Amino acid sequence: MMKRLLCAIALAFGLGGPSALAQFEVNIQEGVLKPTPIAIPNFESIGVDPEVAQTISDVVRSDLESTGLFTITPEDAYIQTDLNIEVAPRFADWKIIQTDALVVGTVEQITRDGNELIRGSVRMWDVYGEELMRFEDSAGRQVSGRRFTTTPEDVRRIAHKIADAIYSRLTGEEGYFDTRIVYIAETGPKNARIKRLAIMDADGANVRYLTSGAFTVLTPRFSPEAQQITYMSYEGGTPRVYLYDLRRARQEVLGNFRSMTFAPRFSRDGNSVLLTQATNGNSDIYLMDLQTRQSRRLTDHPAIDTSPSMSPDGRQIVFNSDRGGSPQLYVMNTNGTTRVCPSGGRDIACRITFGSGRYSTPVWSPRGDLIAFTKQSRGRFHIGVIGIDGQGERLLTESYLDEGPDWSPNGRVITFFRERAPGASPELWSVDLTGRNLRRLPTPTDASDPAWSPLLD
Repeated sequence: MMKRLLCAIALAFGLGGPSALAQFEVNIQEGVLKPTPIAIPNFESIGVDPEVAQTISDVVRSDLESTGLFTITPEDAYIQTDLNIEVAPRFADWKIIQTDALVVGTVEQITRDGNELIRGSVRMWDVYGEELMRFEDSAGRQVSGRRFTTTPEDVRRIAHKIADAIYSRLTGEEGYFDTRIVYIAETGPKNARIKRLAIMDADGANVRYLTSGAFTVLTPRFSPEAQQITYMSYEGGTPRVYLYDLRRARQEVLGNFRSMTFAPRFSRDGNSVLLTQATNGNSDIYLMDLQTRQSRRLTDHPAIDTSPSMSPDGRQIVFNSDRGGSPQLYVMNTNGTTRVCPSGGRDIACRITFGSGRYSTPVWSPRGDLIAFTKQSRGRFHIGVIGIDGQGERLLTESYLDEGPDWSPNGRVITFFRERAPGASPELWSVDLTGRNLRRLPTPTDASDPAWSPLLD
């Protein structure tokens, strides 16, 4: 069960004058990027095991380096080592080793209401501006540093929170490190796979298995509050959509459909679930209200309509359909009204992909501007993105099999699963919108069907 941070925040944002880092921008359209060098010395431990401070420091560095936007200045290059979170550093020493930003932190044990807690504090300095880089707290006020407190068994979340704060300060975007990924853990021979629902931190730590593997499960997706997961299960013999409550560690079947249901995904407000129902070889998209358990049919077409995903404002849905002769992507209004199509004319559902190949598994970006998809073309698979008007298609990956994209909560990174060759084991990967920062996500078993949570509370 997800733990909440017991306390957080008293930190930093905003810069009063010109700064090299204040002008730092990432051009995701052209994919041209010079990573920013940043120094993150080991945090000072105060009344706490130095290994705890080491772990937090290591996780912060790893989080930031994984973005491809930063390079971490190695410790053996440091000139100044007598750092203090309360005292300005010797900026000249850090300029010599060409570091743009310096992060100084402490980790200490405190007692609150009789409970032993761990508190991490951090400040960041603009080396070339020779000033403290201020952050912004939850009320929008500028403060000089940030402080996060939690239980000893949850110290990695302090590190992820700190990394999110630094990332946000330097890029102007929300971070995505204090999140979870749910996926399908696969074991056993290819002809008798055991597929379990699993959840882990976004960096691969703290893996937990949510189902026993007695029944195959597929396509898990988080609710907007990250407290529920919807997925497809073969429990009972017929594929059906289920809900799993992370707080209660309990699952339930969603609805009483007579035929198979699959490809579930929450609405943006979390009050409904989009799903596909197949009857007599035909599949259409439905929206089920989680309170009333009443469903509304959204498509009614003799073609196969599936894999729906809702826009951030809840007004539109992208889905996959072969109504044009091959699997392509279509966009419709959630209320079913006629829309003006980018290619001209008016229709209930407008086709937005016209390239060669087969398109599937569309997912609307949290930013609302792009749709991620899987594309099969010339015997290869790709993860790509396209504008909601069908313009600007870009393929970010290519492999024997790349499939099942899902977005980080800030819309910067996409996770998916890959099989590198025929018969190869499925693995979790991520790629950013430049297509250059391609990374494998570690899992203890084979893994597929990843989905990213929102930022945790």
